[in-house]
Formats: sequence, C-alpha cells, structure tokens
Amino acid sequence: MFTTLVLAALSAGCSAPTGESVPLVYSEENTGAEYVTLTGFPESGLETPVKELPDPLAWASGKGRVRNFREWEKRRNEIFSQIQFYETGTKPAVDPSAVKARMSGDTLYVDVTVNGETLSLSSRIFYPDDSEGPFPVMIGTSRMSLPHELFEDRPIAIMDYNERQVVNYGQWGPHDSRGSYAFDRLYPELVDNGAYADWAWGLSRLIDGLQILGPEVTKIDVSHIGVTGCSYAGKMALFCGAFDERVALTIAQEPGGGGAAAWRVSHTLEEVESLERTDYNWFKESLRENFSGDRVYNLPYDRHELCAMVCPRALLILGNTDYQWLADESGYVSANAARKVWEAFGIEDRMGYSINGGHPHCMLPESQYPEVEAFIDRFLLGKTDVNTTVLKAEKFEGTTDLSKWIKY
Repeated sequence: MFTTLVLAALSAGCSAPTGESVPLVYSEENTGAEYVTLTGFPESGLETPVKELPDPLAWASGKGRVRNFREWEKRRNEIFSQIQFYETGTKPAVDPSAVKARMSGDTLYVDVTVNGETLSLSSRIFYPDDSEGPFPVMIGTSRMSLPHELFEDRPIAIMDYNERQVVNYGQWGPHDSRGSYAFDRLYPELVDNGAYADWAWGLSRLIDGLQILGPEVTKIDVSHIGVTGCSYAGKMALFCGAFDERVALTIAQEPGGGGAAAWRVSHTLEEVESLERTDYNWFKESLRENFSGDRVYNLPYDRHELCAMVCPRALLILGNTDYQWLADESGYVSANAARKVWEAFGIEDRMGYSINGGHPHCMLPESQYPEVEAFIDRFLLGKTDVNTTVLKAEKFEGTTDLSKWIKY
C-alpha cells in the first residue's frame, strides 16, 4: 500500500516521512491483519500500575518504541489486539466470498453469510444534485448528526448506517440482549462482545459492498469515505474509523467517556462518564470487573490509543463543554496524547480537535463549521488550500496540566 517514495524513504532509515508521502487512506480493512493476536494477554493487565497515559509508540513488550512509519502498522495492531481482548471483544475478519452486494435504486444492500447464517444490511445513499460522480461519501453512524448545510454545496454523497441491523441495542425502547442479536446468529462464540465491536464489523461490511460493486454501480469513490456520529454514535464512529483503514476521515462528535476521553483521566474527574459509569452493553463486562477504581491504572492502553489507531488517516474530535458527563477535559488530554503519533510521522495536520460550549448536545454550532468544513474539504474532496491545524479548547488551554498525563 506504500508509494515508491515512502518505501524509498523508509529503507533509507527515515523515521518520519513527511506530508503527503504518508498514505491518506488504504484499500484494505486492516493492512496489518497478520499482527493481530487475541491470546497471551494477562486478564489483570499490567503487573505494575501506570498512572500516566501509556506511550502509544512503545511496544507492548516494553522493549523500545516504534522507530519509523513502517513499524507503525505492527504497533497499531498491538493496540487493536489489546482493545479487542480487554474491552470490546473480537471484530471478526470476513472472507470476501461471504459478502454479496447489490444496488436497488439509491439503496445499497449487503448480505453477509457466515456459518450458514445470513445477516442483511441496507443503506440508502443520498447523492448530490445534478452531478454524475463518483462521489466521496460521508457515512453517519445511526444517523447523520452533522448539519446538512455542510454538504449542500459540496459534491459529497451521504449514507446513514443503521446499526440496529447488526445489534439492535438502544438506551431507549425495546431491544434484544447479548446472544440474541443478528450478529450473534453468525458468531455465537462471540456472545461476550460489546456492541462497538459488532457495530464496527457492520460498517465494514457496508464498505465491502461499495468496493464489490465499484463506482460504476454505486457512484461512490471508495478512496474518500468518511464516518461521523454524535454521542454514543460518536463513540461508534471512532471505533468504526479506528478499526477500518478504508475510512479516510473520522469525525467523532461529542463522543464522551468510552469514546475519546481517557479512562485514566476520567477516573480523576467528578460526575463524568468513566469506566465504571458507562453502558456495558457497549463493552465486555470483564472490562468493568477487572479495571474498576484504581485498577484502571493496570489497563495496558487507554482511549488516546484508540484515537491513534486512526493514524495516518484523518481524525477530528468535537467536544461540548456544557455537558459535564462528556468528560471533555479528559477528551482534551487524550486528543493531545494521541496527536503525538501523527506528529511523529510529520502529519500532525491530519488530526485535530475543537472543544467548546454554548450549544445543545449534538447540535453543531456555526462557530465550529469552519474546522469541520476544512477537514471535509481536504480529506474527502482533496483540496490542499485549507488549514486543518485545528487545536481549539479554550476552557482547558493553560489550565489543564498535560504534562501530568503525557510523559513521552
């Protein structure tokens, strides 16, 4: 997947190839899948507690750090393995032969058959007017939470991902339970999974469908896929973007605790969504059993490393300081800790955050439009004359001690 320029730079020992020489996106779900392992981890985590945020570039063995961009592929999958083992459960790989796709009108249909069982997904695509494409696409997890006016004058298609077709759990209304979701019919051995692993799996199958049919059928440019969502769906968007390298742009809107906010930092804050105080339909029950209270410091990773998994692709984190439960101070620390990875490879302008207040939950204010538009224009439309160096968190700048948490 590397360009010739990147390979030449790395073979010469270049630790941080700069700018556009580092891939913006990949055509595979996980280019380092061979490095994933879900065995051999101690259930209790680290033997010695670590209060600061773990170094995302440090090898899990404790022996050294990532030296160059080529090594990041392996380290990224160490993090992926740990998150699956301790937190979400397994996101199973799917053989391409198990996926069938078709278009009917403007709706994409995808059937996934595993172990003799079939799970069906459908998603309507809303195309720009008066244009033939192929178009970049922004996928809204659960629904499109970003204002539609951001897309009205841009040649970008929009899709909604109906995650209930995979796991129909919701915090309101009737729903099934572990073991009886649609996903569980295909993978009964993964009954301990949290919903975020299953939902990320489903989003990847929609991307499979887009790839299988190609732009001639779908009118979608699969090299420019974005994913976004707000609140619990902001967490979902972050997991989907982190777990699938075909996503070029992830915008996690107000994802709160269990999203971008670091478990360790949230543990020190009052009245926020923390490891003990989140919804465990989303995560493995063993996460709470093994790492509640001060045991959080024995967790081998933290949320900043989920964010870092998006690297070298683009990530924008949006916060809302009017809602204490969202733990945005923790999210601010985590965003800065994660950004160190993009900085290491000379691509820090691909990761940013904008955390402010003065607006309702999941209602993006006009004051945040410019940074969202910049990320959309650059990473979905390919514009290079926009500024994506976005580091806005007025409430926490100069008052939150980042050095307490980030020591790498």
